[in-house]
Amino acid sequence: MLVVMKFGGSSVADLDKIRNVAERCIKKWREGNQVVVVLSAMGKTTDRLLAQAGEISSMPSRREMDMLLATGEQVSVSLMAMTMIRMGVTAISLNAWQVPMHTTSAYQNAKLKRIDSERITKELDSNKIVVVTGFQGVNKYDDVTTLGRGGSDTTAVALAAALNADLCEIYTDVDGVYTADPRIVPDARKMPEVTYEEMLEFASLGAKVLHSRCVEMARRYNVNLVVKSSMSEEEGTVVKETTKMEKMLISGVAVDKNIAKIAVSGMKGNPESTFRLLNLMAKNGVNIDVMIQSLEKDGTKTLTFTVARPDMMMTLELLKKYSDVIGNANVSCEEDVAKVSVVGAGVSSNPGVAAKMFEALSNAGINTDMVTTSEIRITAVIKESEAEMAMRAVHDRFASEWD
Repeated sequence: MLVVMKFGGSSVADLDKIRNVAERCIKKWREGNQVVVVLSAMGKTTDRLLAQAGEISSMPSRREMDMLLATGEQVSVSLMAMTMIRMGVTAISLNAWQVPMHTTSAYQNAKLKRIDSERITKELDSNKIVVVTGFQGVNKYDDVTTLGRGGSDTTAVALAAALNADLCEIYTDVDGVYTADPRIVPDARKMPEVTYEEMLEFASLGAKVLHSRCVEMARRYNVNLVVKSSMSEEEGTVVKETTKMEKMLISGVAVDKNIAKIAVSGMKGNPESTFRLLNLMAKNGVNIDVMIQSLEKDGTKTLTFTVARPDMMMTLELLKKYSDVIGNANVSCEEDVAKVSVVGAGVSSNPGVAAKMFEALSNAGINTDMVTTSEIRITAVIKESEAEMAMRAVHDRFASEWD
């Protein structure tokens, strides 16, 4: 069996942890499996490199930032290979250029285009454990690129797809996917399995277990994906196309505090004004999530929407720079907001889900500002200061579903 094992920065933060990960990978290899290991940079390495670059320039070259940040993963994989060799196992480290892993040229947020699997296959056939840098690739100019947030998870899944691996294991600080953040909801339950679609929703709603790009790629190439803890041997959560479990009303509750709400009022009341605003955001890479449009008595309209908080300043600057798009409209912004969502395949087929969710919020004295729905989720925008209370209240309301 060919297994891809991915470990994040906290799992390889120091030499002791590197030895622990090496032992785990060697155990898998000695069970008769071919093993490819994907690593992130050690601990706070990336933060340290970013800080050093910031001391030189407030806006450093994106290309040079990729050259800098890619060094973190190279340190991890070389130390891991050395450790495995010291433990008596044949191992080799490879960076993105040596594989190679081809990407687009969007520095700091490149997309994987293809992976040449010949070199890795050759090393695996030589009975070696292959340790590969996550988070990075190489573009058509032979420049190093990085894949942005969640890049190492995406690397692992892409390698699993390219190698036709039997299993891709993502090792994290938690031992699986829970019905809510266990740090906020102590009685949250670990889910033995979850669908790709549900996991995509959790990822987009702020759950930090897996990044949405990784899950989307796993679904596209039907990669067998498991989320496990790097600190224990407990069974994790399987992410796959369909589950054997009888569908519950909901699979879990998620909260996303990393958003901002923007309202554009006094826009022209014609269809073109909405299109022009949304087109402006799309062309500049700003993703709009929850959106409400209302027509006013004076014939104008108000468009209210949420964006990721890191995109807030860019959005406001775009609306100011291209004021002709919105005419004489007024723009306001609010940061003290968050999203609370319920996710599950039972949302669309059970009309009582929304009622239970809003009953829980009402009983907790939490007012909702905006609401949006899809086939498998209901999302409400609330005050950020009430986000954790909302998660606990909604989770408690649906707790009997998981008993």
